[in-house]
Amino acid sequence: MKIQDLRPATGSRKKRKIVGRGPGSGHGKTSTRGHKGQMSRSGAGRSPGFEGGQMPLIRKLPKRGFRRRPRAGYSIVNLGMLSRLKQEAPITPELLKEKGLVKGVVDYLKILGQGEIKVPVYIKAHAFSKSAEEKIKSAGGKCEIIT
Repeated sequence: MKIQDLRPATGSRKKRKIVGRGPGSGHGKTSTRGHKGQMSRSGAGRSPGFEGGQMPLIRKLPKRGFRRRPRAGYSIVNLGMLSRLKQEAPITPELLKEKGLVKGVVDYLKILGQGEIKVPVYIKAHAFSKSAEEKIKSAGGKCEIIT
């Protein structure tokens, strides 16, 4: 087989419909859109959730509460993840980003107490949960809050 013998699979490539090129083409005048009506107009289309004029489901369902926007640059890390680091140097947000434990921009880092930590570690973060702080101190580590 040579490069010039390669062909796309049968039926995978379709010719584009050429419209608006006069009556002889078969797709002239209205360009296959028919006469009048919503879909014949330019910019036509229905919004997602449009149900043909019937009251849409999204408007029938009751609304409750709200979803707050996540804070940009806000990251949380559990102690179980930190126990994977074999590190004597202070653990900082920059180090966690470098090791791939947190993604994106880290403007605010909070350490949570899920998991166990056995080695004493020195952690710098913006906030600690009470359980995380207790576990770090009981292991002989130190917590420093970054302001």
